[in-house]
Amino acid sequence: MPFEWFVALRFLREGRLQTLLIFVGVGVGVAVMVFLTALIDGLQASLIKNTLTIQAHVVIRPPEEEARVLATPAEPVAARVKKRNQRDRTLDQWPLALAAATQVPGVEAAAVTVAGSAFATRGNASRSIALRGVEPESFTRVIAISDRMQSGAFRVLGDETVVGAELAKDLGIRVGDKIRVSSSDGRADVFVVAGVFDLGNKDVNQRWVFVSIRAAQTLLALGRDVSTVELRVTDPFQAETIAQEVAARTGMVSESWMTLNRQLLVALSSQSSSSYMIQFFVVLAVALGIASVLAVNVAQKSREIGILRATGTSTCSILGIFLVQGGIVGVVGAVSGCLLGTRALFRWARHQPGRLAHLPGPAGRGADADRLRHRDRRRAAGGGDPCAAGRAARSSDGDPQWLRRPRRPSSASRRWSRTTGPRWSRPCCAVCRSTSTPGSSPRSSVPPAPARARS
Repeated sequence: MPFEWFVALRFLREGRLQTLLIFVGVGVGVAVMVFLTALIDGLQASLIKNTLTIQAHVVIRPPEEEARVLATPAEPVAARVKKRNQRDRTLDQWPLALAAATQVPGVEAAAVTVAGSAFATRGNASRSIALRGVEPESFTRVIAISDRMQSGAFRVLGDETVVGAELAKDLGIRVGDKIRVSSSDGRADVFVVAGVFDLGNKDVNQRWVFVSIRAAQTLLALGRDVSTVELRVTDPFQAETIAQEVAARTGMVSESWMTLNRQLLVALSSQSSSSYMIQFFVVLAVALGIASVLAVNVAQKSREIGILRATGTSTCSILGIFLVQGGIVGVVGAVSGCLLGTRALFRWARHQPGRLAHLPGPAGRGADADRLRHRDRRRAAGGGDPCAAGRAARSSDGDPQWLRRPRRPSSASRRWSRTTGPRWSRPCCAVCRSTSTPGSSPRSSVPPAPARARS
């Protein structure tokens, strides 16, 4: 072992309490950084993912109509040009625009859509809707709506339609029912509900209705024209650059999701700035703590330094001793902080199963899997005890026999509790662990042992 390392470890062993406190301080600071970074990054990724679930990365639409001055007056006047009322317009020569957009580097998929306002009626109930005519094959490559189906399937062929969950609740319809869709100029048609989707947005679930592109063109009297061309790109954060290139090639208005959700990006940027500020002050506090401990240690070891100098130790070696000491404190504190922060993140994810699907890594995936499994077991139980249904279905999950029928421990290892039941019982999932009431045992039905009377 080198001389500097031997003396540095000797100094650390002498002041054990002081060394332990600095290790704890550095570890807590690093744990806070790890926890906040993972939490904020996961939250931002979840918000962006949920935003991109209900809209395309780039949308090509026709330019807005502008008022034109018919004649130039001879004398200067203070004119006020009023913006024209915008009507439903279509893309001119949309096949050329579609072909030009798909040739832009970075574009993965493209789909044409027909959009307009209409009314959905069933019986005496009527709701205003946003009618969208799409081609299922191309549209599902742009927006993965097939993965968000609540019931049925995403089929919009012929007279089939797909509606949102909120609209289905308002009109009282299910898969297989019929609804009447009418436009503002009196055209109407009857469609059969083929599926119900849930995109996680109440307004979208309440207004969007998908039909075939030909049926939408007929209801909105658009002929063979389309309203927009929607694109999906490889890197969503390069959507603004791709949108500018698409606009230059097609001559149409091209808007990215970053332009349409500018307030969301500003909020995420502010959140990132606050996170960086917190991390900066945590790092500064940890660095000042290590520096102050080293300064105090140098002052306390003045006699030892004098002895080392008297025995012929060079100044560089003495400086190396304290540098090695600070490095050991930093490395041990960083490793322990990373472990502590990861452990805290997993424990928090375990007690928040329905809210942490956005966390990166197995923490979010495990919480989301437990939540979905618990929901399926509750549905199988008819709204009753989900753990009972889970115990009955454990054989289909592939659990071994010793999990389905837990063994009773020996009397020496059996520990009972009047409030929580037997310690050796295990819940069937993380949701049951967080929602089980005191005195209940999801895995075992063995009653607690009676209290023995004192002699």
